[in-house]
Amino acid sequence: MSTTAPATRASVLIIGAGFGGLAAALELARSGRDDFTLLEASDSIGGVWRENTYPGCGCDVPSPLYSFSFEPNPTWPMRFSLRDDIHAYMRRVASKYGIDRRIRFNTAATGAAYDDDRGLWRVETRTGEVFEATVLVPAVGQLSRPAWPTIPGQDTFGGTAFHSARWDHDCELEGKRVAVIGTGASAIQFVPQIQPQARHLTVFQRSAPYIIPKPDRVYTALHHTLFRRLPFLQAAERLLCWSFFELVTTGLIGNKPIASMFGALARRHRRRQVQDPDLLAKLTPDYPVGCKRGLLSNDYYPALAEPNVTVETERISEITPNGVRTADGTEHAADVLIYGTGFTATDFLAPLKITGSGGAELSQVWRNGAYAYLGMAVPHFPNMFLMYGPNTNLGSGSIIYMLERQARYIREAVSYLDTSEASALDVREDTAHRFDAEMQRRLERSAWAMCESWYRDANGRIATNWPGLVSEYDRRTKRLDLDAYRIR
Repeated sequence: MSTTAPATRASVLIIGAGFGGLAAALELARSGRDDFTLLEASDSIGGVWRENTYPGCGCDVPSPLYSFSFEPNPTWPMRFSLRDDIHAYMRRVASKYGIDRRIRFNTAATGAAYDDDRGLWRVETRTGEVFEATVLVPAVGQLSRPAWPTIPGQDTFGGTAFHSARWDHDCELEGKRVAVIGTGASAIQFVPQIQPQARHLTVFQRSAPYIIPKPDRVYTALHHTLFRRLPFLQAAERLLCWSFFELVTTGLIGNKPIASMFGALARRHRRRQVQDPDLLAKLTPDYPVGCKRGLLSNDYYPALAEPNVTVETERISEITPNGVRTADGTEHAADVLIYGTGFTATDFLAPLKITGSGGAELSQVWRNGAYAYLGMAVPHFPNMFLMYGPNTNLGSGSIIYMLERQARYIREAVSYLDTSEASALDVREDTAHRFDAEMQRRLERSAWAMCESWYRDANGRIATNWPGLVSEYDRRTKRLDLDAYRIR
């Protein structure tokens, strides 16, 4: 990295202004600090809630839980809020705590290097501006970069093609033949929205998801009044949601009766909504419950049962100028091709190039799979703490709960560096490797180890998910454990 450009200084530099970056910044601001800066590549905050604008985009975690614990929102319009309301909530909270004044928009970080002699992180940006900070907090998330499948002939398609995370709102779907590749969390939200518009909709499914009913409801003006005047009512709903997801998690990490209960709930939901036996067979998962992300929807199955929809389970062999060809030789004609193929969840911190102490390159340290102590600290990268890092994703529950715990831990680390003679905290190699070994050992006993999914990286490691209850993560991150670090 260049060392000649003058640098803008900050005590803490946060990369990314999605929920992770906001959580870190809010924790610092609420503790009375203002010596931090956020770098945001876009022109506004929001992360996935800025980028994803597809029809029906929303959250499958109830809003009373999918919000900051210290900043409840009594006016959520519904229990499972949509993208616009979540994005508005983020902007409102950032403005209330003055976070938006600490953000450098349109400033994309391209790389970061640790200066051993000066004990500082030096971060370069696409604009050429350089920043220096004592503490570096990458908060670029796991679900920010679309995953594109590699299919022969993709460049030959003659119609309009786009990824659901980069929705083409100029593309008119009315009366068109639309092909959707993928049946994950995004697809089950946008398919019911576009089905009435399409002349014909073909959904290409590699594996059927487990889907349970979505207990959604509209919050009326009375709800809003009660939540505002009696906040314990909304707090009680938040606690109920939190407890439900903890129960679900026990099924994912080994409680077979709980897993069976949710499997039965999904089966009952499927059979009640799908009458056609051939379609029912296609929509029945052939893998253990919980192995892939479980979904909630009340309108996906009915949309697939409409006469203008075909669910295709044959393997795709190629994309042609006129549509999609499957392994049985059938060409499925399409005017529009939508990829609902998710995100590159295991490519942590891509495309940043990060160099730590002694010239250690993070891409090399992670060549066999990403890992971090408590999902935050990597050996030889002093004073670097990740938000939403390896093994902190959830198969069930609110990621904001996890982000608040990480932000609390990072704030304690920053405070320690302020009040002690230490210049840097560098997690011990044996501590980090022991933690990673524990994670992988526990994950191999979980439902996520029973099939292939986006939870696994190219080496087969489950580098994304936390293998326990969120209450355990809360306990393990409650205090800064100095014994885990080499103190410089």
